[in-house]
Amino acid sequence: MAFAPRLLLPPRPPTPPPVSSSSARAHNGGAGGRTAPELSGPTPRVVVVTSGKGGVGKTTTTANLAASLARLNFPVVAIDADAGLRNLDLLLGLENRVHLTAADVLAGDCRLDQALIRHRSLQGLHLLCLSKPRSKLPLAFGSKTLTWVADALRRSATPPAFILIDCPAGVDAGFVTAIAPAEEAVLVTTPDITALRDADRVAGLLECDGIKDIKIIVNRVRPELVRGEDMMSALDVQEMLGLPLLGVVPEDSEVIRSTNRGVPLVLTDPPTPAGLALERATWRLVERDAMTAVMVEEQERPKKKGGFFSFSFFGG
Repeated sequence: MAFAPRLLLPPRPPTPPPVSSSSARAHNGGAGGRTAPELSGPTPRVVVVTSGKGGVGKTTTTANLAASLARLNFPVVAIDADAGLRNLDLLLGLENRVHLTAADVLAGDCRLDQALIRHRSLQGLHLLCLSKPRSKLPLAFGSKTLTWVADALRRSATPPAFILIDCPAGVDAGFVTAIAPAEEAVLVTTPDITALRDADRVAGLLECDGIKDIKIIVNRVRPELVRGEDMMSALDVQEMLGLPLLGVVPEDSEVIRSTNRGVPLVLTDPPTPAGLALERATWRLVERDAMTAVMVEEQERPKKKGGFFSFSFFGG
């Protein structure tokens, strides 16, 4: 039987005053000239970023949501829940600073604050890796591993506003561990039938686990292909999955450069199309909002027989 370990926490200092939203960094995506979105719901909010299929941009999305939240003065802990193939540290430029992990905290070898890695330029962003490569998580921890970590972060001296969990691909034990503490989910998919079949399956599993607040980010959209009916639009994807849209991210060549530099897209100057889309998605995440999908130049799209809805790819 799994048991809850005694997580070592640092002494609790006096509670600092809350950060005023007026001191947040100015952002041109806000409505009515607001400089920051209005945080909805109690904190910390635990959000799992998942996809089912690998390679759709889930870790890139997690890194950029976390960086954008920190820029808006919302403290965030980004957790890489992949025990064997972590990559979130690379995208945040922190790969050389991972010395202690959640596994060390759960084993009682260090305090939780010692395993949290602060980002160099974003004071409110911390990274926590589940374990080191080529190391195995003790079986006694079970699927409640991240639940204990999330509870410890809630009880910490300065709890974050958000806990973002980068879920591993697939729906095996790593998936179960990653979604266990989550109250919300961001489902990342690309507009192709293989990714959508997996996303539909994952959405069902999330709902079975009690996670009802699920929003989708459609990644790597190419408007020119959508106009020619060679790619599904965000509206097509939304209708197929039956979930609200958090964001639509266009294909962007800057993603590769951003990944190789270890600098999230939302921090690049000048901003890129994908970076701007992810910033807007962050605002919606904070406010529990959704966007309305619009068919790209629907009136100009040629009428073809058949199409994406002429067959079912979810069955079988």
